[in-house]
Amino acid sequence: LLLYWAWKWYAPITGPKKILGSIFYGIVFGIAGLAIWCLLMAPFIEITGNPWSNSGFLLRVFSAALIVPVFEEFFIRGYIFRVALQWDVIRKKDAIVSPLNETLDNNHINDVKPGAWSLMAIGISTIAFTAGHLVVEWPAAAAYSILMSILWIIRKDLLSCMVAHGTTNLTLALYVYFTGHWGFW
Repeated sequence: LLLYWAWKWYAPITGPKKILGSIFYGIVFGIAGLAIWCLLMAPFIEITGNPWSNSGFLLRVFSAALIVPVFEEFFIRGYIFRVALQWDVIRKKDAIVSPLNETLDNNHINDVKPGAWSLMAIGISTIAFTAGHLVVEWPAAAAYSILMSILWIIRKDLLSCMVAHGTTNLTLALYVYFTGHWGFW
């Protein structure tokens, strides 16, 4: 009930493009993200690891494929990316004494146009996303975050990023389960 009430303050999930296109691009980018993740993580891990119990694995798949993508994408691209973009634009204006205060006090993340970006916003959101992962995952997480930023720029919505993130996590779970490469999990 509280989530429904607060919905008007969330960043919009959809953008100006068709939802089916966002889902399609999300799946394609999600599969590409799986390849990037595995290639960049493989040198830093022991591929074979200890398998999870079936119930633990199913619970992790559920959370990794459905819950984590929504919350991470809302937080990283829906909030941090947009605030960083607004701050970057404001800091370039000479008349503003405190760009961060101006950004936080007088701007709203929903004022950011879908697909708007700057290198600073990509960099800051990538650092935030990467910091939320294990050290051995940092190269993969950084590349993955840049991939999701590119998807945000192309599709101009969070839905495609959420679908991509969920697709990557689900296909990674399937890959790990069927190959026994538990080190990725």
